[in-house]
Amino acid sequence: MIANMYTSMRTELNQIYSKITELEMEVSEHSLVINAIQPLDPARRCYRMIGGVLVERNIKEVLPAVQRNKEGIEEVIARLNEALEKKKKEIADFEAKYKIRIRKGDSDMKDEEGSKKEGGSQGVLVGPAGSAE
Repeated sequence: MIANMYTSMRTELNQIYSKITELEMEVSEHSLVINAIQPLDPARRCYRMIGGVLVERNIKEVLPAVQRNKEGIEEVIARLNEALEKKKKEIADFEAKYKIRIRKGDSDMKDEEGSKKEGGSQGVLVGPAGSAE
């Protein structure tokens, strides 16, 4: 029973690590998009994927939305980091209470598997410079 609880706690910890890694990748992608479209003409046409639908907008409409999305993701990462610290403390207290010791090299490694998110993401595609209408 104690071993199952401990395993469950460690699994939750690894899931939090994975989600943080996944969201940090999304923040990185958002930053790349922001850096790519910021210097361009605000009236320039671009395309954005919203819920699986490609919509035509212009940079002046898309840039603030991408920046807001990035900020929102960063807030979620901050909350997940708080949850991570709480979970680490909970596990440490649990280990101390039940005198649990790890024999093999079982460390808090980030689980890279399954960190790619399928669908539901948003993207931006900028049209050619001469095609602004």
